[in-house]
Amino acid sequence: MNKWEIKGYSNSDFAGDIDGRKSISGYVIYLQGCPILWRSKGQKSVSLLSTEAEYMAVSEITTEILFIKSMLEFLGVKVELPIEVNVDNIGAIYLSKSATSSNQTRHIDTRYHFVREYIENGILKIVFVKSEDNNADIMTKNLCICLYDKH
Repeated sequence: MNKWEIKGYSNSDFAGDIDGRKSISGYVIYLQGCPILWRSKGQKSVSLLSTEAEYMAVSEITTEILFIKSMLEFLGVKVELPIEVNVDNIGAIYLSKSATSSNQTRHIDTRYHFVREYIENGILKIVFVKSEDNNADIMTKNLCICLYDKH
């Protein structure tokens, strides 16, 4: 039996919520090359750095990917590992792979650091992708007001 491929794209803006200064996470998950899940939502806390906002988005997509992986395995479908998550922020990639913490990242909640465990165990692989090739980029953009123009 062939293994099924799960692939994800993750992105965030930085402090895009004008009122609360929270960032927006966006992601798209593909199964066998077809998009099956996409989401855009405000992050739970304010990020101090754009790298932190991107890292939080990686954490959110990881949670969804692990659920999909578990569901497929429950149904008897084998999943190809490692599962690739594409990110356009080098700092977030470094943060997800680094076991050490600096003064600038020490405040990040442990709920986001669980990503590292799945990378170390060979379940996830975080890959750099240019912003223009990041399929989740659209998930962090506001709709243009021109869409509502009466003309």
